[in-house]
Amino acid sequence: MNNQSTYDSPYKSALHEMTCTTNTDLWNDSCSQTELAYAIEHGAVGATTNPVIVGEVLKKELNLWIDRINLIIKDNPHALEDDITWKVIEALAVKGAEMLKPAFDRHRGKKGRISIQTNPKFYNNAEKIVEQARYFHMLAPNMQIKIPVTQAGVAAIEEATYRGVNVNATVSFCVPQAIAVAEAVERGLKRRESEGKSIAEMAPVCTIMVGRIDDWLRVVAERDRIITDPGYLNYAGVAIMKKAYRLYRERGYRLRLLSAAYRCHMHWSEFIGGDLVVSIPHEWQVRFNHSDIAPIPRMDNPVEPKVLDELLRKFSDFRKSYEEDGLQVDEFDFYGPSRRTLRQFMSGYDELVQMLRDRILPNPDKEKTCGK
Repeated sequence: MNNQSTYDSPYKSALHEMTCTTNTDLWNDSCSQTELAYAIEHGAVGATTNPVIVGEVLKKELNLWIDRINLIIKDNPHALEDDITWKVIEALAVKGAEMLKPAFDRHRGKKGRISIQTNPKFYNNAEKIVEQARYFHMLAPNMQIKIPVTQAGVAAIEEATYRGVNVNATVSFCVPQAIAVAEAVERGLKRRESEGKSIAEMAPVCTIMVGRIDDWLRVVAERDRIITDPGYLNYAGVAIMKKAYRLYRERGYRLRLLSAAYRCHMHWSEFIGGDLVVSIPHEWQVRFNHSDIAPIPRMDNPVEPKVLDELLRKFSDFRKSYEEDGLQVDEFDFYGPSRRTLRQFMSGYDELVQMLRDRILPNPDKEKTCGK
C-alpha cells in the first residue's frame, strides 16, 4: 500500500508528489520551525535533531527561542551548563514533536515522530545510552531516539527497543552496521513479544549517512593517491543503501532504512519508490522542488556494474562497507566515517555549550558600559 491511499491532493511539488504516489516518506533534516513547516506542507511526516542541528537552528531562529532559553536559565540557577544545554535541546525537540503530532495521530504512531540524539559522548557506554534514551522517550508521545551504531550502541539499540523506545540508529554508513542494527532491533522486538508487550506503535529506523561514506572515500582517495572517476564516488553511498535495502526486504526486517547526509540529488532521486525514509535538509528540499528531476521510482535500479566494480577494486574501505561481513561489531567504533562523525557531533555539542555559556555567564569583556 502506498501513500496514495492516504492522500489525494493536487500537484504541489516534486517532494509532495513523491509522498503521495510512493511508499517513500519525507523527513525534515532539522527542527527549525520555519523549515519544518515548509517540509510538512510538502508531505513530511518526520524530523530530526542533534546538537549540531540545534546550534544551527539557534543561529537562525534565536528570536523564537531567546525568551525560552532565558527562562530555562532563570528557573535552574544551580544547574550545570551541560544540564541547561540538554534542556534547550529537549525544548526544541518537543516543539518539533508538537508540529508533527497531527501526522502521528493520523498514522497511529507509525509516522509523525521527531528524532532526538543521545549524548554523542556516551558512544561507548550502553548503560548511559539506554538511560538517556528512556528519558527522552518520555518527553512526548512521538519521540524517536537516535543511538549511534557503535559496539555499545548496538547493545543499547536492542535494550532500548525491548524497553519500548523507538530508535533511529545513527552514525551508520555501511551494510554491516545496517544488518547489525536490524538484528538488534529484531532481538528487542522478539523479547517484547515473548512477554506479551505491544509493538503496535514501534516504528524503528536505521539511518545510512550516504553522503558521509562518499566524503570518506574522497579523503581516502586523496590520502592514498588513488585515481578514479570522481563521479563514481557519488555512487558509494547509493550502492550501500540499495544493497542494505535489498537485504532488509529479503529478510523481512521490521524496521525501515533512512537516507541522510545529502551531497547530491542521487541521495534522493535514486531512493524514490523504496519503502524507506529520505531525511532531507531544507536547502536540498527547495532545490529538488525547483528541479526538473521527476519523482519516479528508481530504488530498484541497480548501480552500474562498471562503477561498482571500480569502487570495490580500488577502495578497501568501500569493500568493508559494502560486503555484509566487511566489518565486525567490535570494529564499528574505529571505522573512519564513525570516528569523523562522532568527533564532529562532540565538537558541535561543545560549541552549543559555549553558545549557551554566553547566556548563562556572559563575557564581561564584551559588555557595553554607560556614562564613561
